[in-house]
Amino acid sequence: MEQRTTIGIDLAKEVFAICVLSAQGAVVETRTMRRAAFERWLVGLQGEFVVAMEACSSAHHWGRRLAAAGHTVRLMAPAFVVPFRKSGKNDANDAEAIAIAARQPTMRFVAVKTVEQQAILSWHRAREGWIAERTALINRLRGLLAEFGFSIAQAAFRLRKALPALSSDAALPAPIRALLLEASEQLRCLDARVARCDEEIGAHGRDNETARRLRGMLGIGPLTSSALVATVSDATAFRNSRQFGAWIGLVPRQHSSGGKPHLGELTRRGDKYLRGLLVQGARSALQVALRVAPEKATRLQRWIVALHARKGYHKTLVAVANKHARIIWALMARGEDFDANAWQRHRPKSAAA
Repeated sequence: MEQRTTIGIDLAKEVFAICVLSAQGAVVETRTMRRAAFERWLVGLQGEFVVAMEACSSAHHWGRRLAAAGHTVRLMAPAFVVPFRKSGKNDANDAEAIAIAARQPTMRFVAVKTVEQQAILSWHRAREGWIAERTALINRLRGLLAEFGFSIAQAAFRLRKALPALSSDAALPAPIRALLLEASEQLRCLDARVARCDEEIGAHGRDNETARRLRGMLGIGPLTSSALVATVSDATAFRNSRQFGAWIGLVPRQHSSGGKPHLGELTRRGDKYLRGLLVQGARSALQVALRVAPEKATRLQRWIVALHARKGYHKTLVAVANKHARIIWALMARGEDFDANAWQRHRPKSAAA
């Protein structure tokens, strides 16, 4: 009987497909199970295997269970599995492709998140969703009021300021005034929920040592530092800071051939929430760099100002976000505090002389 070494699992809500490979890479077993049967199969799984899955919403849960049972867990980005899928897409082919991809020596894997990391990320996701709901509600109210001849400026605070008076304005029909009262209550509830998320995320940022160190950088606040710590389980999983920036999607896409490099638009890979936070932080860093006196500016701020003069506003934001990502990798991977003058310790000897 061939020795079984690698298991690929195609995850879903209720149906799970598995593919078992031998040490030589031959398919030994394939099976498709419902959730209850899959649970029983996990309990009865004897031995130590390399178990591979695509990184998805439930992969970290199953990864923790399998790791606790003594197996080696390998999570991969779905895009890395696609080239190994044969013919059409189905559960069995997906499971086989996952198992084959996990055996590649150059494959990059995703670290399994802890329960604590996923818990704080849930607050981030809930906050993001409630902000989207609040924005949609404000835009909807502005559109409805426009149908009755009331034009409200786009700033959200202006609508909030106008709602009490509009709710009792006789120029509006009674049903609309009642609707505005209901909408005002919903808006207050959403504000309270977002504020509650900010409290929970802020507490996490204060209690976590790595998050506190990251906040030493200009443009990295409680929200961004908390999201980074909760998303990146182990910064040393990235070979260097350049790979970390590429994982977030802050580098241009390459279409190079024959030794001729061709760079396109941003790859936008990785977590778009994290990427958006870094770009927002870059906007803050750019504004400060443009206001600070030249004689008081740090080396990084002088670089930002010079780049802004050459490349313009939007390209500078992305470049600064990428620079921040690379500094963040160094702080997380090496356990260091941010030092704006750290570059002086790493200057070549010829330059120092």
